[in-house]
Amino acid sequence: MNNSAPANTPRPIDIVNAGLAKRYAAEKRFRLYGAAAILISLAFLGLLFVTIISDGVPAFTQTYLKLEVALPEAEFDSENLQAANYPQLVKQAIRSYFPEVTGRSEVREIDNLVSNSAPFDLQRAVEADPSLIGSTVTLLVLADDDVDQLVKNHIDRKVPEIERRMSDRQIALVDSLKDRGLLERRFNKVFLTTGDSREPEQAGIWGAVMGSFYSLAITLLLSFPIGISAAVYLEEFAPKNKWTDLIEVNINNLAAVPSIVFGLLGLAVFLNFFGLPRSAPLVGGLVLTLMTLPVIIIASRAALKSVPPSIREAALGIGSSQLQTVVNHVLPLALPGMLTGAIIGMARALGETAPLLMIGMVAFIVNVPQGITDAATALPVQIYLWSDSPERGFREKTSAAILVLLAFLLAMNALAVFLRKKFERRW
Repeated sequence: MNNSAPANTPRPIDIVNAGLAKRYAAEKRFRLYGAAAILISLAFLGLLFVTIISDGVPAFTQTYLKLEVALPEAEFDSENLQAANYPQLVKQAIRSYFPEVTGRSEVREIDNLVSNSAPFDLQRAVEADPSLIGSTVTLLVLADDDVDQLVKNHIDRKVPEIERRMSDRQIALVDSLKDRGLLERRFNKVFLTTGDSREPEQAGIWGAVMGSFYSLAITLLLSFPIGISAAVYLEEFAPKNKWTDLIEVNINNLAAVPSIVFGLLGLAVFLNFFGLPRSAPLVGGLVLTLMTLPVIIIASRAALKSVPPSIREAALGIGSSQLQTVVNHVLPLALPGMLTGAIIGMARALGETAPLLMIGMVAFIVNVPQGITDAATALPVQIYLWSDSPERGFREKTSAAILVLLAFLLAMNALAVFLRKKFERRW
């Protein structure tokens, strides 16, 4: 009986090689799919950053108009400098550049080239130096936001006049001022040093920055010690029973709760029950503390679990109490992870908008807050408010504020990396 295999029967090695070729091809395709996914993600991320940067960078410069303002002594009362008609003095100064224009509508268009903050700038200059009265002073004032957008080439001159914010006559006036060197773009310190305004050229982020600072300061002062203490107790001292299991489950669930729920809780408890001031960083900090605590507790417990049990056993073996073991040996080793978790939680709090909307920090706030009980808004909320404004000037300020917010987030994450490297111990 012949047991030899037929000549056309494939050898086992051929079957293995054929399977290997298919697996290698599938692996190669999978790598290509992964590389393509990464490239597509990077392309969209790059497009996002290019759009934000291209829209936001122009907001860091602003167009200023040079005015020669006459200050006749007859217009001023030395006992009450505030009584002078500063708006009229500014109008006379801008009108003097176009003496040939006499029509009422044309003169009004000339007046609209200057921001309505110019009279206040003139008043502050006179009050700071009353000796200017009786002379002609050179004053650099903000131009109107439409003038600023035209200088930045954001207004298309080619579209019909009825479809743009500036008339052909106003564009000609602006071109005349540019040709005479009376318009110039400078660094927009107003954007970084003032509060919000309904006029784009006067709007700034400093009020929102201070509101975010006060809120985050309260959040850090409350959430970090409470979160660390809770994590240490649950991980090192709490008995393992159904009650601690219930607490752990609730902490994990709270970390996944939508942030607006914490806003509703703050509205019901801090505003309606305790009667704390609305739109105040104090309430914002308390709400963000509730939202941040689960993140810090979970990160801190993970850091404590990462400490080898041998550290605890060695400390206990030489006579240390459990408290001494935790304070002197476990906590120093877990501190880098705890700090990282805390900063990540703070970075999340910095970018939150929904809970702050529920407690009234969406209000239009002009003045920069001076304390935790003053009415304020936050930087993410300020971005939300500006994004809903129709003026083109607010669009670029929205992108500029996003750049500032991203800068803060990057700085906080860099700080987390630095602290982790600085305090990290190897064993």
